[in-house]
Amino acid sequence: MSTAVKSTTAGEQLLVRRPGPQELHPVRTHRRRRTLEVALAVAVPLLLVLLWQLAAARSWIDERVYPAPSTILADGWDRAADGDLWPDVWATLKRVLGGYAIGTVAGYALGLLMGSLALVRAALEPLLDALYVVPKLALLPVFLNMFGLGEGPQIALVAATVFFFVWISTMAAVLAVPAGHRDAGQVFGASPWQMFRHILLPASLPAVLVGARIAAGVAVLVIVPSEQIAAADGLGHLIFDSRALFRNDVMFVGIVCVAVLGVLFSEIVRIAGRLLTPWAPRDRGRGQS
Repeated sequence: MSTAVKSTTAGEQLLVRRPGPQELHPVRTHRRRRTLEVALAVAVPLLLVLLWQLAAARSWIDERVYPAPSTILADGWDRAADGDLWPDVWATLKRVLGGYAIGTVAGYALGLLMGSLALVRAALEPLLDALYVVPKLALLPVFLNMFGLGEGPQIALVAATVFFFVWISTMAAVLAVPAGHRDAGQVFGASPWQMFRHILLPASLPAVLVGARIAAGVAVLVIVPSEQIAAADGLGHLIFDSRALFRNDVMFVGIVCVAVLGVLFSEIVRIAGRLLTPWAPRDRGRGQS
């Protein structure tokens, strides 16, 4: 919106505000802004990859340590075509999905309970706060003692990590529900189930799903070092084993797979959140345009 100053015959100044392109053509402006955002999102990573490729081709960097993107892509394609890559991808994926499901359900249930009942919150919050600050990888030996070698410790570690993110976001979201909403439900004689179904759930779910989206990324982050320490397969094991054998091209293939897996998982949770909460602002948890 543009602003102009005009002088009147009486010597007074009149401030005139004229509508700008955003007000006159909102749809066109939004499309241009969105096109620019997508172009930047694609151009910046592509530029970095091209710079990396150029640095390897010109020997600015040691290609034995930092293989060129073309080498990484070719090696990844060959491993995928030969079927050597998919067992590790599937091993990591099933651990992430299993732990994420368990941690999300447990975190949401307890967060809802603690957000609704002050006595439960007073009893459990100090203990959970103390456990929250413990590095989750420090719990891996505990889970190994509990479940032994195998899938149990990996899934338990992801579940424990996801649990705290979902619990905190759920409890905070329930506590943030305006008191007027609760009072309105009580005035109309809503039962506990009706209070949850028609007031607490729709009011808190958008914020809960933001926490679930953050937890999706963290689940991928924590499984990689866990597999490096106590697993015989998975992308984390692939990265660590390749580095030990000085197969840096394979190591970067594993790193790229982890990045892609994390982005896809986070985007799936975001899209699911948009479908479950059509009343919430779009792209919640992402920068607003």
